[in-house]
Amino acid sequence: MIRVLFATSEVYPMVKTGGLADVSASLPEALCRLEYDVQILLPGYPDALKAARKAGSRRKVRFQLGQYNVSLWQTRLPGTAVTLWLVDCPPLFDRPGNPYKNEQGKDWWDNAHRFELFGKVGAMIATGEAGLAWKPDLVHCNDWQTGLIPVFLEPYRARPGTVFTIHNLAYQGLFSHETFRALGLPDSLWRLEQLEFHDQLSFIKGGLVFSDRITTVSPTYALEIQSPEFGNGLDGLLRHRQHALSGILNGIDTRVWNPEEDPELAFHYGQDHLKNKAKCKASLQQELGLEVKGGPLMGFVGRLVDQKGVDWLLSVMPELLEQGCQFVILGSGEDRYEEPLKQLARRWPGQMSLTLGYNEGLSHRITAGSDLFLMPSRFEPCGLNQMYSLRYGTIPVVHGVGGLVDTVQDPLDVGIDKANGFVFTGASAESLLATVNRALLVFANRKQWRQLQGNGMATDYSWKQRARTYGDLYQCILKEREQ
Repeated sequence: MIRVLFATSEVYPMVKTGGLADVSASLPEALCRLEYDVQILLPGYPDALKAARKAGSRRKVRFQLGQYNVSLWQTRLPGTAVTLWLVDCPPLFDRPGNPYKNEQGKDWWDNAHRFELFGKVGAMIATGEAGLAWKPDLVHCNDWQTGLIPVFLEPYRARPGTVFTIHNLAYQGLFSHETFRALGLPDSLWRLEQLEFHDQLSFIKGGLVFSDRITTVSPTYALEIQSPEFGNGLDGLLRHRQHALSGILNGIDTRVWNPEEDPELAFHYGQDHLKNKAKCKASLQQELGLEVKGGPLMGFVGRLVDQKGVDWLLSVMPELLEQGCQFVILGSGEDRYEEPLKQLARRWPGQMSLTLGYNEGLSHRITAGSDLFLMPSRFEPCGLNQMYSLRYGTIPVVHGVGGLVDTVQDPLDVGIDKANGFVFTGASAESLLATVNRALLVFANRKQWRQLQGNGMATDYSWKQRARTYGDLYQCILKEREQ
Protein backbone atom coordinates (compact mmCIF):
# COMPACT_ATOMS: atom_id res chain seq x y z
CA MET A 1 0.00 0.00 0.00
CA ILE A 2 1.43 3.37 -1.05
CA ARG A 3 1.61 5.86 1.81
CA VAL A 4 0.97 9.51 0.90
CA LEU A 5 1.33 12.64 3.04
CA PHE A 6 -1.15 15.19 1.66
CA ALA A 7 0.03 18.64 2.79
CA THR A 8 -2.48 21.49 2.55
CA SER A 9 -3.26 24.82 4.21
CA GLU A 10 -7.01 24.19 4.32
CA VAL A 11 -9.43 21.29 4.35
CA TYR A 12 -13.21 21.25 4.68
CA PRO A 13 -14.86 21.28 7.22
CA MET A 14 -11.91 22.33 9.40
CA VAL A 15 -11.09 25.51 7.46
CA LYS A 16 -12.21 26.80 4.08
CA THR A 17 -11.59 29.91 2.00
CA GLY A 18 -12.10 28.32 -1.43
CA GLY A 19 -12.01 25.21 -3.58
CA LEU A 20 -8.67 24.00 -2.18
CA ALA A 21 -10.47 23.01 1.03
CA ASP A 22 -13.04 20.91 -0.85
CA VAL A 23 -10.37 19.16 -2.93
CA SER A 24 -8.21 18.54 0.15
CA ALA A 25 -11.13 16.78 1.81
CA SER A 26 -12.54 14.75 -1.08
CA LEU A 27 -9.43 13.65 -3.01
CA PRO A 28 -7.64 12.00 -0.04
CA GLU A 29 -10.82 10.15 0.89
CA ALA A 30 -11.30 8.96 -2.71
CA LEU A 31 -7.69 7.75 -2.76
CA CYS A 32 -8.18 5.92 0.54
CA ARG A 33 -11.15 4.09 -1.00
CA LEU A 34 -8.72 2.98 -3.73
CA GLU A 35 -6.51 1.55 -0.94
CA TYR A 36 -3.89 4.28 -0.82
CA ASP A 37 -2.86 5.22 2.72
CA VAL A 38 -3.33 9.00 2.46
CA GLN A 39 -2.88 11.12 5.58
CA ILE A 40 -3.49 14.88 5.61
CA LEU A 41 -1.19 17.48 7.19
CA LEU A 42 -2.85 20.78 8.19
CA PRO A 43 -1.74 23.78 10.27
CA GLY A 44 -3.24 23.70 13.76
CA TYR A 45 -5.76 26.51 13.41
CA PRO A 46 -7.89 27.10 16.54
CA ASP A 47 -11.14 25.63 15.22
CA ALA A 48 -9.35 22.56 13.86
CA LEU A 49 -7.61 21.87 17.17
CA LYS A 50 -10.82 22.48 19.08
CA ALA A 51 -12.64 19.92 16.93
CA ALA A 52 -9.78 17.45 17.33
CA ARG A 53 -9.81 17.75 21.12
CA LYS A 54 -13.57 17.41 21.19
CA ALA A 55 -13.24 14.19 19.17
CA GLY A 56 -10.84 12.82 21.81
CA SER A 57 -7.59 13.42 19.93
CA ARG A 58 -4.30 13.64 21.80
CA ARG A 59 -0.81 14.91 21.08
CA LYS A 60 1.36 12.22 19.53
CA VAL A 61 4.73 13.96 19.57
CA ARG A 62 6.37 17.19 20.71
CA PHE A 63 9.60 18.72 19.53
CA GLN A 64 11.53 21.98 19.36
CA LEU A 65 11.92 23.67 15.96
CA GLY A 66 14.04 26.77 16.20
CA GLN A 67 12.44 29.05 18.77
CA TYR A 68 9.09 27.23 18.61
CA ASN A 69 7.61 24.34 20.55
CA VAL A 70 5.65 22.19 18.11
CA SER A 71 3.16 19.38 18.73
CA LEU A 72 1.49 17.00 16.32
CA TRP A 73 -2.11 15.98 17.00
CA GLN A 74 -3.62 12.97 15.28
CA THR A 75 -7.34 12.91 14.53
CA ARG A 76 -9.76 11.95 11.76
CA LEU A 77 -11.21 14.18 9.10
CA PRO A 78 -14.84 14.47 10.29
CA GLY A 79 -17.18 11.98 8.64
CA THR A 80 -14.32 9.94 7.15
CA ALA A 81 -11.68 7.37 8.07
CA VAL A 82 -8.89 9.65 6.77
CA THR A 83 -6.11 10.43 9.27
CA LEU A 84 -5.51 14.14 9.85
CA TRP A 85 -2.35 15.54 11.44
CA LEU A 86 -2.47 19.03 12.96
CA VAL A 87 0.69 21.10 13.42
CA ASP A 88 0.15 22.79 16.77
CA CYS A 89 2.31 25.90 17.15
CA PRO A 90 0.22 28.56 18.94
CA PRO A 91 2.45 31.59 18.24
CA LEU A 92 2.03 30.98 14.49
CA PHE A 93 -1.38 29.39 14.03
CA ASP A 94 -3.54 30.23 17.06
CA ARG A 95 -5.33 33.13 15.37
CA PRO A 96 -9.00 33.78 14.67
CA GLY A 97 -10.73 33.84 11.30
CA ASN A 98 -9.04 33.63 7.94
CA PRO A 99 -5.90 31.44 7.84
CA TYR A 100 -3.92 33.96 5.78
CA LYS A 101 -5.31 37.41 6.63
CA ASN A 102 -6.11 39.47 9.70
CA GLU A 103 -9.44 41.11 10.50
CA GLN A 104 -8.53 44.10 8.30
CA GLY A 105 -8.05 41.80 5.30
CA LYS A 106 -4.26 42.24 5.30
CA ASP A 107 -1.88 39.29 5.03
CA TRP A 108 -0.51 38.18 8.39
CA TRP A 109 2.90 39.86 8.67
CA ASP A 110 4.64 36.55 9.41
CA ASN A 111 3.01 34.30 6.79
CA ALA A 112 6.44 33.35 5.45
CA HIS A 113 7.53 32.18 8.92
CA ARG A 114 4.24 30.35 9.50
CA PHE A 115 4.36 28.32 6.32
CA GLU A 116 8.13 27.84 6.40
CA LEU A 117 7.66 26.06 9.74
CA PHE A 118 4.73 24.10 8.29
CA GLY A 119 7.01 23.04 5.43
CA LYS A 120 9.75 21.96 7.82
CA VAL A 121 7.31 19.81 9.79
CA GLY A 122 6.07 18.24 6.56
CA ALA A 123 9.64 17.42 5.58
CA MET A 124 10.37 15.98 9.04
CA ILE A 125 7.39 13.64 8.78
CA ALA A 126 8.46 12.67 5.27
CA THR A 127 11.99 11.75 6.38
CA GLY A 128 10.95 10.02 9.60
CA GLU A 129 12.49 12.75 11.80
CA ALA A 130 9.23 13.78 13.50
CA GLY A 131 9.08 10.67 15.69
CA LEU A 132 5.97 9.14 14.14
CA ALA A 133 5.59 5.43 13.46
CA TRP A 134 4.21 6.29 10.00
CA LYS A 135 6.40 7.44 7.11
CA PRO A 136 5.17 8.33 3.60
CA ASP A 137 6.41 7.01 0.27
CA LEU A 138 5.29 10.24 -1.41
CA VAL A 139 4.39 13.79 -0.40
CA HIS A 140 1.59 15.58 -2.27
CA CYS A 141 1.97 19.35 -1.82
CA ASN A 142 -0.74 21.89 -2.60
CA ASP A 143 -0.23 25.56 -3.49
CA TRP A 144 2.43 27.99 -2.29
CA GLN A 145 1.89 27.36 1.42
CA THR A 146 3.51 23.92 0.96
CA GLY A 147 6.08 24.98 -1.64
CA LEU A 148 9.11 24.68 0.65
CA ILE A 149 8.51 21.00 1.50
CA PRO A 150 10.18 19.76 -1.73
CA VAL A 151 13.03 22.24 -1.10
CA PHE A 152 13.67 20.84 2.37
CA LEU A 153 13.51 17.26 1.03
CA GLU A 154 15.93 17.83 -1.85
CA PRO A 155 19.16 17.10 0.09
CA TYR A 156 17.92 13.66 1.18
CA ARG A 157 19.11 10.92 -1.15
CA ALA A 158 16.42 8.49 -0.01
CA ARG A 159 13.65 11.07 0.17
CA PRO A 160 10.01 10.28 -0.72
CA GLY A 161 8.63 11.13 -4.14
CA THR A 162 7.03 14.56 -4.48
CA VAL A 163 4.17 16.01 -6.49
CA PHE A 164 3.11 19.66 -6.35
CA THR A 165 -0.40 20.73 -7.38
CA ILE A 166 -1.10 24.27 -8.56
CA HIS A 167 -4.64 25.21 -7.55
CA ASN A 168 -4.22 28.87 -8.54
CA LEU A 169 -0.97 30.23 -9.98
CA ALA A 170 -2.00 33.81 -9.18
CA TYR A 171 -1.18 33.18 -5.51
CA GLN A 172 2.57 32.58 -5.30
CA GLY A 173 3.72 33.31 -1.75
CA LEU A 174 6.03 36.24 -2.55
CA PHE A 175 8.19 37.80 0.17
CA SER A 176 11.14 40.18 0.41
CA HIS A 177 14.83 39.31 0.30
CA GLU A 178 14.96 40.41 3.95
CA THR A 179 12.41 37.71 4.73
CA PHE A 180 14.51 35.17 2.84
CA ARG A 181 17.43 36.12 5.09
CA ALA A 182 15.28 36.02 8.23
CA LEU A 183 14.17 32.48 7.44
CA GLY A 184 17.80 31.39 7.30
CA LEU A 185 17.46 29.68 3.93
CA PRO A 186 20.75 28.78 2.19
CA ASP A 187 22.23 31.49 -0.05
CA SER A 188 22.42 28.92 -2.84
CA LEU A 189 18.62 29.08 -3.15
CA TRP A 190 18.70 32.81 -4.02
CA ARG A 191 19.03 32.25 -7.76
CA LEU A 192 16.66 32.68 -10.67
CA GLU A 193 16.57 28.93 -11.25
CA GLN A 194 15.81 28.32 -7.55
CA LEU A 195 13.59 30.50 -5.29
CA GLU A 196 14.37 34.04 -6.45
CA PHE A 197 11.64 35.75 -8.48
CA HIS A 198 12.21 39.38 -9.50
CA ASP A 199 14.23 40.03 -6.34
CA GLN A 200 11.63 38.32 -4.17
CA LEU A 201 11.39 34.97 -2.42
CA SER A 202 8.80 32.78 -4.16
CA PHE A 203 7.40 29.87 -2.14
CA ILE A 204 5.57 28.45 -5.15
CA LYS A 205 8.83 28.16 -7.09
CA GLY A 206 9.96 25.67 -4.46
CA GLY A 207 7.22 23.32 -5.59
CA LEU A 208 7.64 24.06 -9.30
CA VAL A 209 11.44 23.64 -9.33
CA PHE A 210 12.05 20.85 -6.82
CA SER A 211 9.05 18.49 -7.15
CA ASP A 212 9.29 15.30 -9.19
CA ARG A 213 5.99 16.11 -10.90
CA ILE A 214 3.71 19.14 -11.16
CA THR A 215 -0.02 18.91 -11.65
CA THR A 216 -2.73 21.46 -11.98
CA VAL A 217 -6.46 21.13 -11.73
CA SER A 218 -7.62 20.97 -15.37
CA PRO A 219 -6.07 20.06 -18.73
CA THR A 220 -6.80 23.47 -20.27
CA TYR A 221 -5.25 25.36 -17.35
CA ALA A 222 -2.11 23.22 -17.67
CA LEU A 223 -1.75 24.58 -21.20
CA GLU A 224 -2.78 28.15 -20.31
CA ILE A 225 -0.18 28.62 -17.57
CA GLN A 226 2.60 27.94 -20.09
CA SER A 227 1.61 31.19 -21.85
CA PRO A 228 2.45 34.78 -20.79
CA GLU A 229 -1.27 35.64 -20.50
CA PHE A 230 -1.94 33.12 -17.71
CA GLY A 231 1.57 32.25 -16.50
CA ASN A 232 1.96 35.10 -13.97
CA GLY A 233 5.63 35.39 -14.86
CA LEU A 234 6.27 31.68 -14.37
CA ASP A 235 5.33 30.51 -17.88
CA GLY A 236 8.98 30.13 -18.88
CA LEU A 237 9.70 27.83 -15.94
CA LEU A 238 6.55 25.82 -16.64
CA ARG A 239 7.45 25.43 -20.31
CA HIS A 240 10.89 24.27 -19.18
CA ARG A 241 9.24 21.64 -16.97
CA GLN A 242 6.37 20.77 -19.30
CA HIS A 243 7.55 17.15 -19.41
CA ALA A 244 6.74 16.95 -15.68
CA LEU A 245 3.48 18.96 -15.88
CA SER A 246 0.00 17.51 -16.33
CA GLY A 247 -3.58 18.70 -15.86
CA ILE A 248 -5.99 16.49 -13.92
CA LEU A 249 -9.53 17.81 -13.68
CA ASN A 250 -10.86 18.13 -10.14
CA GLY A 251 -13.81 16.09 -9.02
CA ILE A 252 -16.50 16.88 -6.46
CA ASP A 253 -17.80 15.00 -3.44
CA THR A 254 -21.05 13.68 -4.87
CA ARG A 255 -22.24 12.61 -1.43
CA VAL A 256 -21.98 16.16 -0.04
CA TRP A 257 -23.30 17.65 -3.29
CA ASN A 258 -26.34 15.51 -4.03
CA PRO A 259 -29.73 17.18 -4.67
CA GLU A 260 -31.54 13.96 -3.77
CA GLU A 261 -30.19 13.88 -0.20
CA ASP A 262 -28.64 17.29 0.54
CA PRO A 263 -29.50 18.13 4.19
CA GLU A 264 -29.17 21.86 3.43
CA LEU A 265 -32.24 21.71 1.15
CA ALA A 266 -35.87 21.77 2.27
CA PHE A 267 -36.88 19.78 -0.83
CA HIS A 268 -35.05 17.09 -2.75
CA TYR A 269 -35.04 16.19 -6.42
CA GLY A 270 -33.12 14.26 -9.06
CA GLN A 271 -32.64 13.91 -12.79
CA ASP A 272 -35.89 11.97 -13.25
CA HIS A 273 -37.94 13.97 -10.75
CA LEU A 274 -37.21 17.67 -11.09
CA LYS A 275 -40.50 18.96 -9.73
CA ASN A 276 -39.07 19.89 -6.33
CA LYS A 277 -36.38 22.08 -7.90
CA ALA A 278 -39.05 24.76 -8.35
CA LYS A 279 -39.87 24.42 -4.66
CA CYS A 280 -36.18 24.94 -3.83
CA LYS A 281 -36.30 28.12 -5.91
CA ALA A 282 -39.39 29.44 -4.12
CA SER A 283 -37.90 28.53 -0.74
CA LEU A 284 -34.68 30.42 -1.60
CA GLN A 285 -36.66 33.45 -2.75
CA GLN A 286 -38.61 33.48 0.51
CA GLU A 287 -35.45 33.02 2.61
CA LEU A 288 -33.73 35.98 0.97
CA GLY A 289 -36.70 38.31 0.70
CA LEU A 290 -37.12 38.09 -3.05
CA GLU A 291 -40.42 38.15 -4.88
CA VAL A 292 -41.58 34.58 -5.37
CA LYS A 293 -42.04 34.24 -9.11
CA GLY A 294 -41.09 31.96 -11.96
CA GLY A 295 -38.82 34.25 -13.98
CA PRO A 296 -35.09 33.59 -14.32
CA LEU A 297 -33.11 33.54 -11.06
CA MET A 298 -29.32 33.86 -11.47
CA GLY A 299 -26.87 32.77 -8.80
CA PHE A 300 -23.25 33.73 -8.10
CA VAL A 301 -21.12 32.24 -5.31
CA GLY A 302 -17.48 33.25 -5.07
CA ARG A 303 -14.86 35.77 -4.10
CA LEU A 304 -15.63 39.33 -5.14
CA VAL A 305 -12.29 39.92 -6.83
CA ASP A 306 -10.99 40.78 -10.28
CA GLN A 307 -10.32 37.13 -11.20
CA LYS A 308 -14.01 36.27 -10.92
CA GLY A 309 -15.09 38.87 -13.52
CA VAL A 310 -17.24 40.75 -11.00
CA ASP A 311 -16.78 43.99 -12.95
CA TRP A 312 -18.32 42.34 -16.03
CA LEU A 313 -21.16 41.07 -13.86
CA LEU A 314 -21.78 44.55 -12.43
CA SER A 315 -21.90 45.98 -15.95
CA VAL A 316 -24.64 43.63 -17.15
CA MET A 317 -26.79 43.38 -14.02
CA PRO A 318 -28.77 46.65 -14.42
CA GLU A 319 -29.99 45.68 -17.89
CA LEU A 320 -30.90 42.17 -16.78
CA LEU A 321 -32.68 43.50 -13.69
CA GLU A 322 -34.65 45.82 -15.98
CA GLN A 323 -35.69 42.71 -17.93
CA GLY A 324 -37.09 41.18 -14.72
CA CYS A 325 -34.26 38.81 -13.86
CA GLN A 326 -33.44 38.11 -10.21
CA PHE A 327 -29.97 37.78 -8.71
CA VAL A 328 -28.65 35.99 -5.63
CA ILE A 329 -25.03 36.87 -4.78
CA LEU A 330 -22.96 35.22 -2.02
CA GLY A 331 -19.34 36.18 -1.43
CA SER A 332 -16.89 38.68 -0.09
CA GLY A 333 -13.87 40.52 -1.38
CA GLU A 334 -12.82 43.99 -2.44
CA ASP A 335 -14.73 47.14 -1.48
CA ARG A 336 -14.76 48.31 -5.11
CA TYR A 337 -17.06 45.36 -5.86
CA GLU A 338 -18.95 45.06 -2.58
CA GLU A 339 -20.11 48.70 -2.55
CA PRO A 340 -21.76 48.80 -6.02
CA LEU A 341 -23.38 45.43 -5.29
CA LYS A 342 -24.82 46.90 -2.08
CA GLN A 343 -26.17 49.84 -4.08
CA LEU A 344 -27.85 47.52 -6.60
CA ALA A 345 -29.39 45.48 -3.77
CA ARG A 346 -30.85 48.66 -2.26
CA ARG A 347 -32.12 49.84 -5.63
CA TRP A 348 -33.73 46.52 -6.54
CA PRO A 349 -35.32 45.07 -3.39
CA GLY A 350 -37.26 41.94 -4.18
CA GLN A 351 -35.12 41.26 -7.25
CA MET A 352 -31.62 41.11 -5.86
CA SER A 353 -30.14 39.55 -2.74
CA LEU A 354 -26.56 40.15 -1.58
CA THR A 355 -24.99 38.15 1.26
CA LEU A 356 -21.45 39.23 2.13
CA GLY A 357 -19.22 36.60 3.68
CA TYR A 358 -19.48 32.86 3.23
CA ASN A 359 -22.23 30.45 4.25
CA GLU A 360 -21.86 26.81 3.21
CA GLY A 361 -25.54 25.98 3.64
CA LEU A 362 -26.67 29.02 1.66
CA SER A 363 -24.26 28.12 -1.14
CA HIS A 364 -26.05 24.76 -1.47
CA ARG A 365 -29.46 26.45 -1.53
CA ILE A 366 -28.32 28.98 -4.15
CA THR A 367 -27.00 26.12 -6.29
CA ALA A 368 -30.30 24.28 -6.04
CA GLY A 369 -32.66 27.24 -6.26
CA SER A 370 -31.11 29.18 -9.14
CA ASP A 371 -31.99 28.68 -12.80
CA LEU A 372 -28.65 29.97 -14.08
CA PHE A 373 -25.28 29.93 -12.32
CA LEU A 374 -22.89 32.68 -13.44
CA MET A 375 -19.10 32.19 -13.55
CA PRO A 376 -17.63 34.99 -15.71
CA SER A 377 -14.08 34.38 -14.44
CA ARG A 378 -11.17 36.01 -16.25
CA PHE A 379 -9.28 32.81 -15.49
CA GLU A 380 -10.37 29.70 -13.61
CA PRO A 381 -7.89 26.87 -12.93
CA CYS A 382 -10.73 24.37 -12.53
CA GLY A 383 -13.78 25.73 -10.79
CA LEU A 384 -16.03 23.52 -8.70
CA ASN A 385 -19.19 25.62 -8.63
CA GLN A 386 -20.01 24.89 -12.27
CA MET A 387 -19.86 21.15 -11.49
CA TYR A 388 -22.01 21.63 -8.39
CA SER A 389 -24.57 23.53 -10.48
CA LEU A 390 -24.57 20.93 -13.26
CA ARG A 391 -25.22 18.20 -10.70
CA TYR A 392 -28.13 20.25 -9.34
CA GLY A 393 -29.76 20.91 -12.72
CA THR A 394 -28.77 24.59 -12.64
CA ILE A 395 -27.40 25.75 -15.97
CA PRO A 396 -23.95 27.41 -15.85
CA VAL A 397 -22.96 30.43 -17.91
CA VAL A 398 -19.16 30.54 -17.94
CA HIS A 399 -16.20 32.22 -19.56
CA GLY A 400 -14.35 29.80 -21.85
CA VAL A 401 -11.16 29.44 -19.80
CA GLY A 402 -9.45 26.73 -17.73
CA GLY A 403 -11.60 24.06 -16.16
CA LEU A 404 -14.77 25.90 -17.18
CA VAL A 405 -14.24 25.11 -20.84
CA ASP A 406 -13.28 21.53 -19.87
CA THR A 407 -16.63 20.92 -18.15
CA VAL A 408 -19.27 23.09 -19.86
CA GLN A 409 -20.44 22.40 -23.43
CA ASP A 410 -22.38 25.08 -25.34
CA PRO A 411 -25.25 24.31 -27.77
CA LEU A 412 -23.45 26.35 -30.44
CA ASP A 413 -20.52 23.91 -30.25
CA VAL A 414 -22.12 20.51 -29.64
CA GLY A 415 -25.85 20.99 -30.28
CA ILE A 416 -28.67 21.08 -27.76
CA ASP A 417 -28.71 17.27 -27.46
CA LYS A 418 -25.22 17.20 -25.92
CA ALA A 419 -24.91 20.65 -24.35
CA ASN A 420 -25.09 21.35 -20.61
CA GLY A 421 -24.53 25.10 -20.37
CA PHE A 422 -23.38 28.28 -22.09
CA VAL A 423 -19.85 29.52 -22.78
CA PHE A 424 -18.75 33.01 -23.79
CA THR A 425 -15.32 33.45 -25.36
CA GLY A 426 -14.90 37.22 -25.60
CA ALA A 427 -13.28 38.67 -22.48
CA SER A 428 -15.84 41.43 -22.02
CA ALA A 429 -19.12 42.38 -20.37
CA GLU A 430 -20.73 42.58 -23.82
CA SER A 431 -19.87 38.95 -24.53
CA LEU A 432 -21.24 37.91 -21.12
CA LEU A 433 -24.51 39.78 -21.70
CA ALA A 434 -24.98 38.32 -25.17
CA THR A 435 -24.49 34.80 -23.82
CA VAL A 436 -26.86 35.31 -20.87
CA ASN A 437 -29.51 36.59 -23.29
CA ARG A 438 -28.92 33.52 -25.45
CA ALA A 439 -29.41 31.36 -22.36
CA LEU A 440 -32.65 33.17 -21.53
CA LEU A 441 -34.05 32.31 -24.96
CA VAL A 442 -33.47 28.63 -24.22
CA PHE A 443 -34.89 29.10 -20.71
CA ALA A 444 -38.16 30.10 -22.36
CA ASN A 445 -38.21 26.77 -24.23
CA ARG A 446 -39.14 24.23 -21.52
CA LYS A 447 -38.20 21.17 -23.59
CA GLN A 448 -34.75 22.45 -24.51
CA TRP A 449 -34.10 23.62 -20.95
CA ARG A 450 -34.95 20.17 -19.57
CA GLN A 451 -32.58 18.68 -22.14
CA LEU A 452 -29.71 20.83 -20.82
CA GLN A 453 -30.58 19.97 -17.23
CA GLY A 454 -30.70 16.27 -17.98
CA ASN A 455 -27.39 16.33 -19.81
CA GLY A 456 -25.68 18.06 -16.89
CA MET A 457 -27.18 15.87 -14.18
CA ALA A 458 -26.34 12.64 -16.03
CA THR A 459 -22.57 13.28 -16.03
CA ASP A 460 -20.25 11.74 -13.44
CA TYR A 461 -18.36 14.52 -11.65
CA SER A 462 -17.07 12.33 -8.82
CA TRP A 463 -13.45 11.76 -7.85
CA LYS A 464 -13.60 8.06 -8.71
CA GLN A 465 -11.78 8.13 -12.05
CA ARG A 466 -9.76 11.24 -11.30
CA ALA A 467 -8.42 9.73 -8.08
CA ARG A 468 -7.27 6.75 -10.12
CA THR A 469 -5.36 9.14 -12.38
CA TYR A 470 -3.59 10.59 -9.34
CA GLY A 471 -2.86 7.08 -8.11
CA ASP A 472 -1.31 6.19 -11.47
CA LEU A 473 0.83 9.34 -11.24
CA TYR A 474 2.00 8.41 -7.73
CA GLN A 475 3.04 4.96 -8.93
CA CYS A 476 4.85 6.45 -11.93
CA ILE A 477 6.82 8.82 -9.67
CA LEU A 478 7.87 6.01 -7.34
CA LYS A 479 8.95 3.77 -10.21
CA GLU A 480 11.04 6.58 -11.67
CA ARG A 481 12.72 7.16 -8.29
CA GLU A 482 13.62 3.47 -8.06
CA GLN A 483 15.60 3.65 -11.29
